[in-house]
Amino acid sequence: MIALVLALTTFASTLAGGAFALRYRSRIHLILAFTAGVLLGVVAFDILPETFALAYARGIDATYAMVALVVGFLLFHALEKFVLIHHGHEEDYASHRHPQVGVLSAFALAGHSFMDGLGIGLAFQVSDAAGIAVAIAVIAHDFCDGLNTVSLMLVHGNTSLRSKLMLLLDAIAPVAGAAATLLIEVPPGALVVYLGFFAGFLLYIGASDILPEAHSQATSGTALGLIGLTCAGAALMFVASRLA
Repeated sequence: MIALVLALTTFASTLAGGAFALRYRSRIHLILAFTAGVLLGVVAFDILPETFALAYARGIDATYAMVALVVGFLLFHALEKFVLIHHGHEEDYASHRHPQVGVLSAFALAGHSFMDGLGIGLAFQVSDAAGIAVAIAVIAHDFCDGLNTVSLMLVHGNTSLRSKLMLLLDAIAPVAGAAATLLIEVPPGALVVYLGFFAGFLLYIGASDILPEAHSQATSGTALGLIGLTCAGAALMFVASRLA
């Protein structure tokens, strides 16, 4: 039940990201820099320690989780390069407006959001601490997903109404993912592998999507501040994990 409540928070986070894209696009780099640090901190200080602890307690080889991490990282890299349009290069497509491309990209982001919801629900099957840590990462990530959904829709010539409808779909997706985990019970061995896979996904999102976007318009004078925000996000999650 806690997982579902936190998933509902991702609904609000996604909508907030979309609203921000419509009004304050020029300042989003500050939030993205901080968000990248949050994702890094969640992986390093919460998800991986919980994964190793679960593997040790159940007598499972943690190598499987590390293999899953690499697979998750490379899988989403491949999907982005060969299936999706990278939002960091959306300006390259500004003169080629194809509304269907924006819709397909938004559907792909909704699929990611559904996986985010699954991640919350499955992490709570490990422990409350793991579930809360993953939920924090997802809430931060889904803000960016909402922003990117609206941005991709608009840059490819879709109407504001259609963009808002796709934003709503993206906001519902993590709630649906978390709800789905209420119907299934995953064995500990599979949870270890899934947590590793989800850690690889978050690392890829942070390193390949969010950080480059945060620094895409940076100058020598602003880069240091952005790096500081990223460090602050990671430090926040370190403190939060210690308190938990």
